[in-house]
Amino acid sequence: MNIKKEWTYHGLLALLLLALQLLQVFVLKEKQGFFKLQSLLLETTFYSTCIIIYFINFKIVCPYYLKRIKIAQFLIALVVLFLLFAGIRYLLEEVILFNITGFHNYYEKTRKVGFYILDNSYYAIKPILYSTLAYLAIKLMETNNHNKAELDHLKSQISPHFLFNTLNAFYVELIDDKPETAKDIHKLSELLRYVTYDSQKDFVFLFNDIKFLEDYIHFFKKRFENEFSVDFKVSGRVHNQQIPALVLIHFIENLFKHGVVNDKNNPATINLFIDEDFIILKTRNKILTSEKFMASGIGTKNVKRRLSTLFSSNYELVYTNDTPYFNTHLKMPLWKK
Repeated sequence: MNIKKEWTYHGLLALLLLALQLLQVFVLKEKQGFFKLQSLLLETTFYSTCIIIYFINFKIVCPYYLKRIKIAQFLIALVVLFLLFAGIRYLLEEVILFNITGFHNYYEKTRKVGFYILDNSYYAIKPILYSTLAYLAIKLMETNNHNKAELDHLKSQISPHFLFNTLNAFYVELIDDKPETAKDIHKLSELLRYVTYDSQKDFVFLFNDIKFLEDYIHFFKKRFENEFSVDFKVSGRVHNQQIPALVLIHFIENLFKHGVVNDKNNPATINLFIDEDFIILKTRNKILTSEKFMASGIGTKNVKRRLSTLFSSNYELVYTNDTPYFNTHLKMPLWKK
């Protein structure tokens, strides 16, 4: 999300909350005989404190802890924010404002550390809560917009219906004279159909995803012919389990893009282990000398974000680079329909 739009959301939220608060504060306090200038100064220091805590949480705490699903550290950081709120407000009101105007907001007995922190913890809840909700809402919109943009881009490239009809025509024409070529066209059609239609679902059947991987590997095998050296194994029982769409293919695609797949002495390996509750994918490949195999690209970040959204911290994703080999380990829950 661009900065201008993000600040627009912050501004709208601030105006709404400010309007409600001012309606409550000034109307009620005026009836109680509060001096307007004093009230205005105290409200200024109070809202300044709220704004500071709001943006510290939004810009630092949430991205650093909440985005990385570090819940325990996030809760500790919230406690620090509560203390920081009290400290900033005390500095602005009871030190700076007092030296300028000569009046305190809190009576002497209530300015004791324990009472002051406890009393201000109530006021700190709002900016912390609002900034956390704003962060989650903006990130959700960013994810939805990104996914929609990717899908729209894919749709704009070609008409799937036209493509499938064309491939089907080729298949029918070649099935008698060149059955092997016709079979490959059929596999290609199934690959494209899976990417175009099935991948739009959040979850797909595991046996369909494995078939997709097999067809994908098949075309690389055709390309390298006798030099092809990739060992793909599936262990475990496959029935009606489901997994997130197009997650496994990310790791297979990276292996073929950056790895050596035609060295008989260093074959690449792709192993799928399936048990009742989890699926484990392990890949190992020798890295192409011309490639700098990284685990921090845009595609990898998207996969991590999807896994974190779907499974919270209930998954494992580990990359290891023991040059000249690159290894991946993914363990994620299976969903049974």
